[in-house]
Amino acid sequence: MRKALQLWLVFGVLCPWIVTAQEANSGLDLRETLSGQFAASNVLTEAPRSGAPASVGFRSVSYPTWKISSNWTATGVWQFTTRPYFYEDFSTAGYGANGDLLQASLNYSRASEQGSILIRAGQLQTVFGSFPLFYDDMDNALVDLPIEYGYYGAPVSLYGIDGAQMDGTRGKWDGRVQFANSSPANPRSLFARDQYGNWAGGGGYTIRQGLRVGVSAYRGPYLNRQSWYFPWGEESPSKLPAHALGLDGRWAYGHWTVQGEWQGFVLPYTVIPTYREKAGYGELKRVLSPRWYVAARNGNSRSKASGNVECIEAAAGFRPGRLELIKISYELEHYSTGSVRNENTLGIQFVTSFDVAKALH
Repeated sequence: MRKALQLWLVFGVLCPWIVTAQEANSGLDLRETLSGQFAASNVLTEAPRSGAPASVGFRSVSYPTWKISSNWTATGVWQFTTRPYFYEDFSTAGYGANGDLLQASLNYSRASEQGSILIRAGQLQTVFGSFPLFYDDMDNALVDLPIEYGYYGAPVSLYGIDGAQMDGTRGKWDGRVQFANSSPANPRSLFARDQYGNWAGGGGYTIRQGLRVGVSAYRGPYLNRQSWYFPWGEESPSKLPAHALGLDGRWAYGHWTVQGEWQGFVLPYTVIPTYREKAGYGELKRVLSPRWYVAARNGNSRSKASGNVECIEAAAGFRPGRLELIKISYELEHYSTGSVRNENTLGIQFVTSFDVAKALH
């Protein structure tokens, strides 16, 4: 909360000056996504949660936007969830509710017939990978997240990191570069210890309308001394830069949408073997009618240290109205190691959204 207040105070100081300096229309906009979820899974009954076989959860994601002028905006993303909600919560103990500031940035943009440029500073989402564009429940065709994404122990976290980035497009090309205070594998608060500069970037090419291929990468120290992933006697985190490489593609044609990613991660150590993981997924969606669709995702991750995981999820989606979505999903995860090799989860999710806008002159 302290970080959120400081960032918005920065906006409050800067924005009036910008409005005075540029004569343009401005406005406020608030977009909200609300989700209710029922889940039944054998994971909920196993240690350390050891609870009932079913749970209900709630999630809200708020997107406030202040359009200061034709070029300047201030944007934010605030997420509130009960616990457990995300499938990764099922294998941890505890109940409760959390509010998290995922993004808060001051942005400058300019566009022309040749291309566009966007510069952002503040708390940002990582530019590594392509799924961070679809983490909202209304945009995610299924219920769970792809295997390499998450909020806690995933190699690519959806929590925000503090820094600055620049995005640009020209013709069929697009690119982005970001400098942040921590790694996408371990986001750190501005007030936390062990912050180290990290670089991330990516680019893509649109081969034809609806068909795009891209690449992304990140590099920088990822460990902090307070983490239980930091073994006794290890080198300073600043001397252990992680790096990752990702490939992604998306093709939308008629009623079909196909997308997927492949990613490789190298997290170095000196007192234990360096952790290496390869992960990826493929996702297929078919629109049956204006109200109905079906979707499936097959993901896998492979690591000598933690074993292999195969994940298959299938879902059907129904839209009662333009702003509502009901998803019914079944997921099977298979582990190559451990006492429990198979995890089965049934998820039912109801999602709705609304948008409130107010013009300022």
